[in-house]
Amino acid sequence: MENKNIKLQPVVSEKSYALANSQNKYTFLVEGGINKIEIRKLIEKEYKVKVLKVNTVVRPGKLYRDYKTNKKFRKTDSIKAIVTLKAGDKIDEFLNI
Repeated sequence: MENKNIKLQPVVSEKSYALANSQNKYTFLVEGGINKIEIRKLIEKEYKVKVLKVNTVVRPGKLYRDYKTNKKFRKTDSIKAIVTLKAGDKIDEFLNI
């Protein structure tokens, strides 16, 4: 994890905002190749909260076609991480975006 440059991007939508307020679950978008343990350590270090559980969903990359050769390509996959925090912990920066 030390030599990887991991970027966390909060997902701000109506569903993620409702999950954050009601069930204390926060949604982040990370790049592929990162496991749940690394996501947990990064969030605990960056936001100084206690993470109970991390659920991940793989979002496949968009399929596109080269118009000259008519070949199909796929962009890289991304991972949506839904993080459950300990009761009483909050990420204020997530809700202020």
